Amino acid sequence: MPQHMDDWKTKITQVRPAAPAAEMAQKACLVLIYPAGAELGKRYEMQCGDEVTIGRGADCRIQVDRDSVSRRHASVTFTPEGWQVADLGSTNGSYVNDAPISTCRLQDGDLVKIGNAIFKFLVGGNVESSYHEEIYRMTICDGLTAVHNKRYLTETLEKELLRSARHGRPLSLLMLDIDHFKQVNDKCGHLTGDYVLREMARRISTRVRKDEVFARYGGEEFALILPETGREQAIKVAEDVRKLVAADPFEFEADKLQITISIGVGTTSEELSVDAFIRIADDNLYKAKRSGRNRVAG
Repeated sequence: MPQHMDDWKTKITQVRPAAPAAEMAQKACLVLIYPAGAELGKRYEMQCGDEVTIGRGADCRIQVDRDSVSRRHASVTFTPEGWQVADLGSTNGSYVNDAPISTCRLQDGDLVKIGNAIFKFLVGGNVESSYHEEIYRMTICDGLTAVHNKRYLTETLEKELLRSARHGRPLSLLMLDIDHFKQVNDKCGHLTGDYVLREMARRISTRVRKDEVFARYGGEEFALILPETGREQAIKVAEDVRKLVAADPFEFEADKLQITISIGVGTTSEELSVDAFIRIADDNLYKAKRSGRNRVAG
């Protein structure tokens, strides 16, 4: 114990209050991830105190020149609880993570759908790195369905074809197409059509194994790469996928649709080009279409 009181030292430390929510959320942005075009990947930065309007009108901070977007469609503002998006009485509604909203508090990574345009919301101190990660993800994934894109599919398929030929192991490819998809868009509109594409991709993704690659090939056509899988097993997988899609109706707002798919199967252990292999599966896909749809051909 110290002999004199002077031996005691008192250290005064300034206690800093926690940074207010507004300061923590100063860095926020919306990134356009769908549809593809010149604006794809564009970042719209937002600051506390801003009211960011989104719509087709020239006076909107984020202008989206698409028929499905109202003149003043939605707004994003900062509140004491954090960033929030509000629908401004738009014709087609606003959505966060596919759920219709009137107002909704936004969390990092949320998907904000305005008409058929999709933005990803990023917030916090890691906005810059998150933005660059998102830009990379956009080079390999489809913005609407969140599965891999055609570019990633063809690059992977090229590697798998070389590996299959080198080791003499079978490789299978499924080409899938939604039956009568044009009728869905014509009858129910493109917003419902977009939902069908996303929901179908989600259902099939639950069946995809780690070594398989599922991708959107284009429009309503998708592909599934099955490494080291022979024809019989590939047809079985295709039947499982077909039944998975058809098992339950697709429900979006007032629309309740029975969706089916047709699937073509290609299998090889030879050295083929990517285009030649896709053509084999694609030819079988059209056989399935011609023989009545909602079936597998291979």
